This record gives sequence, C-alpha cells and structure tokens, in this order.
Amino acid sequence: MEEIQIYKVYPAIPEPLSFLDYLARNLWWCWNPEAIELFHRINPAQWEKTGKNPVALLSHISQRRFDELSKDESFLGHLRRVKAKFERMFSYVSQIKEFDLGPKETIAYFSMEFGLHESLPIFAGGLGVLAGDHLKASSTLGIPLTGIGLLFREGYFKQFLDHNGWQQETYPITDMFDFPLQKVKDSSGFEIKIEIPGPDGLIIACVWQLKVGKIKLFLLDTNLPENPAIIRDITSRLYASNDETRVAQEILLGIGGIKALRAMDMFPNISHMNEGHCAFAGLERICIIMDKYDVDFESAFQICKRSCVFTTHTPVAAGHDEFEKELILPYIQLYADKFAISNNKLLSWGETHGMKDTGKFSMFIFGAKLSGYVNGVSRLHGQVARKMWQSLWPRRNVTEIPISHITNGVHICSYLSRHKNALFERYLSSDWSNRLANRNLISRIDNIEGADLWHVHELDRSSLIKKCRDTLQVQYERRNAPRTVLDEVVSVLDHRVLTICFARRFATYKRAGLLLKDIPRLTRLITDENRPIQIVFAGKAHPNDNEGKDIIKQIVEFARLNNVRHRVVFLENYDINIARYMVQGCDVWLNTPRRPNEACGTSGIKAAANGGLNLSILDGWWCEGFRESRGWSIGNGDFYDDHEYQDEVESQALYNILENDVIPTFYDRKRGNPSVKWIKMMKEAMKMAIIDFSSDRMVRDYSERYYIPASKNFQVLTQDSAWKAKELALTQSRLISLWSSIRVSTPKLITEADFTVGDTFRITLEVFLGELTPQEVEVQIYHGRVKSAYHLEGSRAETMWLQETISEGSHIYACTITCSDSGRFGYTARVIPKGDEVLNNHTPGLITWTHGED
Repeated sequence: MEEIQIYKVYPAIPEPLSFLDYLARNLWWCWNPEAIELFHRINPAQWEKTGKNPVALLSHISQRRFDELSKDESFLGHLRRVKAKFERMFSYVSQIKEFDLGPKETIAYFSMEFGLHESLPIFAGGLGVLAGDHLKASSTLGIPLTGIGLLFREGYFKQFLDHNGWQQETYPITDMFDFPLQKVKDSSGFEIKIEIPGPDGLIIACVWQLKVGKIKLFLLDTNLPENPAIIRDITSRLYASNDETRVAQEILLGIGGIKALRAMDMFPNISHMNEGHCAFAGLERICIIMDKYDVDFESAFQICKRSCVFTTHTPVAAGHDEFEKELILPYIQLYADKFAISNNKLLSWGETHGMKDTGKFSMFIFGAKLSGYVNGVSRLHGQVARKMWQSLWPRRNVTEIPISHITNGVHICSYLSRHKNALFERYLSSDWSNRLANRNLISRIDNIEGADLWHVHELDRSSLIKKCRDTLQVQYERRNAPRTVLDEVVSVLDHRVLTICFARRFATYKRAGLLLKDIPRLTRLITDENRPIQIVFAGKAHPNDNEGKDIIKQIVEFARLNNVRHRVVFLENYDINIARYMVQGCDVWLNTPRRPNEACGTSGIKAAANGGLNLSILDGWWCEGFRESRGWSIGNGDFYDDHEYQDEVESQALYNILENDVIPTFYDRKRGNPSVKWIKMMKEAMKMAIIDFSSDRMVRDYSERYYIPASKNFQVLTQDSAWKAKELALTQSRLISLWSSIRVSTPKLITEADFTVGDTFRITLEVFLGELTPQEVEVQIYHGRVKSAYHLEGSRAETMWLQETISEGSHIYACTITCSDSGRFGYTARVIPKGDEVLNNHTPGLITWTHGED
C-alpha cells in the first residue's frame, strides 16, 4: 500500500470540562493524587486499560459520558479544585532565589532517558526515573531548567516469560498521538527542525515539547519522511544494540539538543549532562559561545567548562560507553576545523592523559574534560569514581581527584500512596509536599497514631496483593494455563503475612538469586505456620544478558514448587506502575548488590517513604541512610575477592537477620495490635526518606553547589568582552607550556627533634620555577600520618610563603606546622597552579612533587 496520511479525531469536550484536555497535556497531574483521581472517576476501567494515560483516556470516552460529566456538580467541583491547585502552582515563586538568568536563558539538563510515568515508555530504568524526578522537583522549586532528550517510538522492550520461565522481549510501537506532546514551531508557524551532518548523510530531527509542571522537556525525533530508514531508526529503540546507532543517538542528544535550543532562541548558560551519553553537547555549546561572545576556541572552552555539570551513574569502568574512534571522527571533523585544532587533538579529549592510544573514545573521559563540576550519585560512589578515574589526573592523591558526589533522591509524591498522602495531609499539613525542607514539619510523622499508620499500610499491602493476582491472571491466560492454575491465582499471597519485595534490573551484580542460596532454609521461613513470609519479585534482564535471564528462570522455577507457589510470585514487565504498588505495599524492601557496584539505587528510598523497611547490603544510598532504628544491614560493608565465598557469607547473614530480627519484630503483636517497634521503625524510615533522600533535597544540592556557582562563573566570564575567559585561556596555555621546568627540592626541617602535641616547627625548601613567577603558583607542604613508605593517610596541604628569591627562577619557601596529634607523621612538598578550582584541580599534569615523585 502506498504511504497513507494519518489524522486523528479528538472528542468534542464540553466547555465546562475543557480544562481536562489542558490538564492531560501537562504531567503535573501524575504526582497530584486529586488530579489522578479526577481522571480515574471518568471511567475507572478505561483508565486502567489505557495505562493511566489521560490523553488516551479522553479519546476513548463517549460523547454521552462527557455530557453527563458536564452536568455532574460533584465532578465539576472536583475539577475546579484541581484547576485551582494547578494554577497556584504557576503562581509560586522560586524557592531558590540566587539564579539570575534572563527569560531566554536556561539550565539545559540532558539525559538519554526520562522516566516520568509508565504511560511514556521512553526510559529503561533508574537513570531515566532519576532524570524524571529531577524535572519534577525542579518544577516544584521553580528552577529555570529545561530538559533535553530523545523521543523513542519503540522505547525500551516489554518483557514476558515463556512456559519455561525464560525472558522474551517485544518492542511495540507506541502511538505518538496518545502522548501529551506538541511539535515545536517557530514564530512563522513552521516546525522547528535541526540538521547534523553524519556518515550516512544529513540527520534531520524535529522537536517535540512535553510539559512537566513548570518545566519544559524537549525531545528530538528523526522519524521523518525526509530521512532514509537508517536515520529514522536513530530514535527507534532506546540503547540500540549496534555502536553505529548508539553513537548517532548520543550525537543527536548532545549536539542536536544544543542546536534545538538555539533554534528556539534559548541559550544554555549552564549545561548538566546526565551520564556520558550527553557529552557531545559540549562541542556545540563551545561553538555557540564562540559565536555569541565573539571569542576564540580557548576562551570559549574556559567558559564552557566552568559552567558545565557532569553526573556519572556507573561504578564499573566497563559500564561506561567507549566507541571506536572511526565512528566518532565523521561527526567531529567540523568541530576540529571550527576550533582550529587537529582531529587527533579533539579525539584525545576522550583518552586518558599521557596514556597509550587504545583506539577507543571514552564518553566519561570526554564528559569530564568538558566539565568543571563532576559528581557521583552517592558518597560511596564518589569514592569509587575517584579511585576508578585517578589516572585522568596523574600524580594526585585519590582524595583530591575532582569528582564529588550528590546523593540521588526520589520524587516523594510520585511514589507515596494516596492513603499515606491523606495521612500526611491530616497530621502534617495540607501543603506538606511543597515544604519538604522543613524538618520540623516532616518530624510530625512521629505524631501519627500507630493504628492509623498500620491501617493505611495494610490497605497498601492489600492493593499490592490484588495487583499481583491481576497480573498473574493475565500472565497465565497468555500462556494458556489450565483452569486449575487460573483458579488458584485468586488465593496467591496473604494479606496478613510479612511481605518482602525485590525488584530491579536483573544484572548479575544485583544478586537477585542470593535469597535462593539455601532453598530448604528459605522454604522453612515461607511455610512457617505461625510466622510465615511471602516474596514478590519483579525486574528485567538486558536482552543480551543470559546470566540475568537465568536468574529470573531460577526464581520462576522456585515459585512453581507446590509448597511455596502461593507465597512467591514473579511479576512480568516491571515498570513504574508495578514499582509503585511494590514500594507502597511492601513490609520489607530487599536489596543484595555486590558492594560497591550499586552507584546509588533509589527503589529502597521509595519504599522507605511509604514505611517499608530496608534490608540491604551496605551499598549505594543505604551506606548513608542505614541506622538500626530504621532498617537492617546485611554484612558490615566488607569487600571480598572471592565472590563465591562472599555469596555464601552474605546469604547466611541474610537468613540470620530474617530469622532473628525481621520476622520476630514484625510478628511481635500484643493483643492483636501491630508491633510497636515495627511502627516506630516505619516512622523513622519515612522521615529519613523525605528529609534526606528526596529529589527536592537533591535538586537543592545541585543548585547550591553547582548551578548557582556555574551561573556566576558564566556571568563573570562573559562580561566585558569576555576578558576574564581570555585571561584564563592565556594563563592555562602559559602554565602548560612552562610547567615541565619546575623543580622542587627536598623539604628541610629547621629543628631536628621529636615533638609533643602542641609543638610547632618550621619547614623550608628551594623551588625552581623557571620562567613562571611566584604569583602564578602555590607551593605546599603535604603532610599526614604515615601509612607506608610511600603513602600518607588523612593528608592535608599547608600553603608555604615566599621567604626569599635567591636567583632568577629560584626561590625559598617556608611554613610552620603545628603538631595537633600524636603518632608517626610524614611530609613532602608540591607545586600547583594558583587560580580557581578548575585550573588547580581539573588540568592534568599541572602538579609537581619533590624531585618529581608521584
């Protein structure tokens, strides 16, 4: 059949209900319980059938039903309340007032995926959900941020299991007309399109807009008639399996995203790259800085770097994207020409400084090169990342590697159950969700009556069990299961039993099978007549991860055993919807990663916000969140070289905690009342999650530590014909060219003796700076406890003063050290540049130790 033209007919919504369509096209509704309930009451069955998608829902409602609702005073009153709340949201002023951006200036937030709601399948997992939560919190806080992503028409795969329990994948094409999207047009009414030269011809992409409260998310789409099939497929599937398409996706996201902003007359004063997929944005951003401020490449680079944030989410080096250089070269040649540098020079930005050429281009190294603010997503992940990437900044102590951390947070209102939200509105405040930073307010959770909290939690557990039964019914019907099996589904799980949930990506390091290490012991816990447990599993393995798929198969086979099949279930096609039921209804959230491979992990935070208690390895966020008053730790945070031994030790620790702590505490009932200790732990977990691990706190941290300083940097560096940026460029160039001449002698102790606490002593040393001047460098004594012959522990740097100049280029420096503690201490000396933090810490090679020591 020849290509057909498609059009869509939308219902004629009566004027009293006109706000419904407007509301459906702003995802603000998805974290507001009253708005969700408004759509649900239109047609509950259709609401579920359309995947809780209000745009699709409204297109399936009959004209007769709309007419009925337009005369229903109860519904109209509900609609007016939601509308008033929606309009108040736009009247709120920013809670962070230090931003000084113009109306056409923005913080550009790039991410390959955004997990905003299950009805928008343009995400794969935690990275996307984190990005979605970032946008939602930015809306509430009034941050001047704009999201940039790609619109995948097949999104990520849907999971189903065959008769043997082996994962299968399908990629259904989504109907874009059912998305709350709008094509972006210019002032003349023409669709905005961007173009990127590529090895297969010109890549043309249109731009869609998605509203997330007060935040706009722009999604690029290459599925256009003017593109050949190979280019149209760039935005077909999230995380394509071949490197050519993956590179094209990352080029489109980064370069295309900046081009789209430019086409919409928006300027990214600050850029935030969420993982290495986005790093190519830096190239195009340097270009637009060069053009707008009429500066050379070196000056534009200084501006770009000091106003760019780069967040890494991967604690394993192999998990970072690396591509063959020949795949990158066709896209970056134009930029090398624009910057007046060689192709090899530009490609070297994706390589470790001073290391042998591997032929690979690292997206992490590239992103770090272009960014003045680099961070991991938990305290432990920051430590792991500094150690992992220490080679990028040679001769620096691992503690001084310029990678910090901001621990991830979750959007509380997107995952809090409606029952618990109602409880909070009753005991805390009707507007508690807009005041998450108010510790005194959130601490009112302690005032909630234990019986009230337990009652709503039991309602949530019952909702989870119903969801499990409904999902299993669909799963078994699809497999043509016998009637006897289908009839048994209605009795799966028990509303009164301790419910443990495990749900995440089935990567091998997540160790979903750890709970199955001792089947007889686990079976005894499940089948105990007086204090049983039940377990709900869910999660997807990567399509190419057969090890992960085999773990799913083992769980499914265990769940089919006669004596446990009513107490253990595996739910197919884990998504935000299933996650919501699980985090709201679980009693215990189980997490068993192999430390330190969990960068952060946020599912446990969502469970905690709902009163679920975490039982977890001390990894990711739980290293910071764990207290005995709010959950349990498996092990003591030890590292093991022998993984089999580790699994044996930690699985036994898991069983011991269940038997000796979790189960007795849950079933410690007096006169039929819920466990007093359990209720107290629930409250502690809820306070912790909301106060310390919300996306509200996370975005505040990004704003205060990165966005606001980056905005000030941009303003300072671009004012007065960008003279400050030009000066920095010249300074860096001079330092790089002359640094190799620096020599540092062995420091000399003026008084040779042992000391007691409180004593002071003076150290001097001779430094040869060559053509550099004392005003351009900082000379430091670096001292700390002696850990070994070549390593100091708990080190700190003391700045030395210039005592005298003894000849041209040669100087004597001195400083005084105070003995603040007893023990064995050591010291050495070094020279670093004098200047801002980016120049000091981010420029590889600009550090010289005594006699060139490492």
